[in-house]
Amino acid sequence: MSYMPNSTALTRIDCHQHFWDLSRGDYHWLTPKLEPIYRNFLPHDLEKVLSDQHVEKTILVQAADTEAETLFLLSLAESTEFVGGVVGWVDLEGDDVISRLKEMKKNEYFKGIRPMLQDIKDKEWILNEKFHGTFDFMAANNISFDALVKEQHLASINTLARQHPRLKIVINHAAKPNLTKTLSENWQAQLSQLAECDNVYVKLSGLMTETTPFNTQAADYQACFDVLLSLFGVQRIMWGSDWPVVQYQGDYQAWCMICTHLLAPLNDDDKQKIWAENARHFYCLSR
Repeated sequence: MSYMPNSTALTRIDCHQHFWDLSRGDYHWLTPKLEPIYRNFLPHDLEKVLSDQHVEKTILVQAADTEAETLFLLSLAESTEFVGGVVGWVDLEGDDVISRLKEMKKNEYFKGIRPMLQDIKDKEWILNEKFHGTFDFMAANNISFDALVKEQHLASINTLARQHPRLKIVINHAAKPNLTKTLSENWQAQLSQLAECDNVYVKLSGLMTETTPFNTQAADYQACFDVLLSLFGVQRIMWGSDWPVVQYQGDYQAWCMICTHLLAPLNDDDKQKIWAENARHFYCLSR
């Protein structure tokens, strides 16, 4: 069946989704305790919901810290009409990291990398001087950097962004603020510093996982969105679902509904930037 998005609404590009096949064995974080998402999630599971929600393309993001998984995702991208690009993983500490990036770059779907920084104990690990040449290579070759971080990592990402002002960086899931409490002043201050860097974007994604289960009250996400909008503006926020992780205590349709409410005060041009155009620009997607 060919994929055909519904064309009656503003176009959407989902800048953050995953696929996984548990038989691969390299999703070390994914255990039976995460019962709602502890199963295979593959393209046929997502196709209809994308059409229903007017999603034209997606960015497929790594979920395992192995190069083998990145190659698996690239193969899925080549056979899946709605996947526009892949954010993968490489061993930044490997002596052959640049040659590995060169090899991956030969695939038109390879757009960037995402080290799993939230799982690394050293919150300054990404500032290793050994990585400077790799980041220079990435900036020169339009390979982006997805920052999977929490509040405690933001200072390091701020340093990285200033050290490499041509490196495109996007903060995943707004750095996962705790939405069951008043927003952290430090989270806001760190994001404010990052927003001063023109090369830094932020993803409006993953927030249903940071509040009470199945919270569909847009008002409970408003304060977070207001901070992102005030700091990054409509030019550097991009929308994503974090599917299938969103299924853990929410769902794709509910997140779309919440974001529709959050974006309602904006004009259509500004809505379209957040829904699609910023992701299209950041990940260099063809029309």
